[in-house]
Amino acid sequence: MNYDQIFDAAIGRLHSEGRYRVFIDILRNKGSYPNARCFAGHNGPKDITVWCSNDYLAMGQHPKVIAAMQEALHDVGAGSGGTRNIGGNTHYHVDLEAELADLHGKDGALLFTSGYVSNDATLSTLAKVLPGCIIFSDELNHASMIAGIRNSGAEKRVWRHNDLAHLEELLAAEDPDVPKLIAFESVYSMEGDVAPIHAVCDLADKYNALTYIDEVHAVGMYGPRGGGISDRDEAAHRIDVIEGTLGKAFGVMGGYIAADRKIIDVIRSYAPGFIFTTSLSPVLVAGVLASVRHLKASSVERDGQQANAAMLKAMLREAGLPVMASTTHIVPLMVGDPVKAKTIADILLAEYGIYVQPINYPTVPRGTERLRFTPGPAHTEPMMRGLTEALTEIWQRLDLALAA
Repeated sequence: MNYDQIFDAAIGRLHSEGRYRVFIDILRNKGSYPNARCFAGHNGPKDITVWCSNDYLAMGQHPKVIAAMQEALHDVGAGSGGTRNIGGNTHYHVDLEAELADLHGKDGALLFTSGYVSNDATLSTLAKVLPGCIIFSDELNHASMIAGIRNSGAEKRVWRHNDLAHLEELLAAEDPDVPKLIAFESVYSMEGDVAPIHAVCDLADKYNALTYIDEVHAVGMYGPRGGGISDRDEAAHRIDVIEGTLGKAFGVMGGYIAADRKIIDVIRSYAPGFIFTTSLSPVLVAGVLASVRHLKASSVERDGQQANAAMLKAMLREAGLPVMASTTHIVPLMVGDPVKAKTIADILLAEYGIYVQPINYPTVPRGTERLRFTPGPAHTEPMMRGLTEALTEIWQRLDLALAA
């Protein structure tokens, strides 16, 4: 057996399809995000502007967050010391779970090491605990939700994206007495659209189903206190489990769920992804705690982000660039070809100092490859004009279609 040949062939397929992923070597400049420096090549660091970060509100650079992490580091040291069950449960963890439960109006919350783990662990555990559970999953759900559903071993029904008629058709076809769980996202990060939360909850009520919402691309950014789309739409009380991340708008690292105490206790007690994992460093938790508390009280970052997203969308449309329809802070630009998407991204970085990653299969379906821009409150109007001009020049250089 020639193992090297098999591995070479696997990587070769990615190269031939134009979707081999390359990580660029960068460091963000503390206090001046979205400015960063790139270490690609051999001529030393090059100044760049980051346009694809999920640190949506630049909270990873906020003085309160950095100060809280420094204080925790000098108070308790670097690591947590173990799992939550064995030495790794600190007062920082307890405080943050209380803040997150309050953020979503729930009885409790539970921390995980990432948003991926929180989805995988919670969905797989919930469905195993509910005998004969059937999970109804939106077709555009994140890979972590799909993994959790698969790992649960439960039957699943995939409903067309945001198609309520199809969801109801699937729900109505099942035994009324069988446990049901509807899993969906609030903001779909590659499309930039939003789920009809109240309408989904109406169907859950009608067919006696539990609801599970992934708010990772919305927490911190929507609602009067940053509780997400379910907060903005006053729907959080209708959702059984709200899942979120601490690594995007909150600017640090980790994931969590918020729910009633019974559900939290079940996941805490049964989920291997929680039980057997070293808990988040208290340094990280302290930073998130400062971020959550700040964003509960401040709308400045949210308002700035929304204004800049609207401005960039308008500039791209005016230039005739194929910006996709989006009602959120996500600004996707359709390319439709993996090789061209990577070529555009490479030119932006090499010639213009603009960093954006091409989004290819399997993150999005084949033929819908795109560039995904995430303007934040710290991006300036001159930065946006420079980006638009660069994209227009590259589109013309590569003979890509612009709107008349």
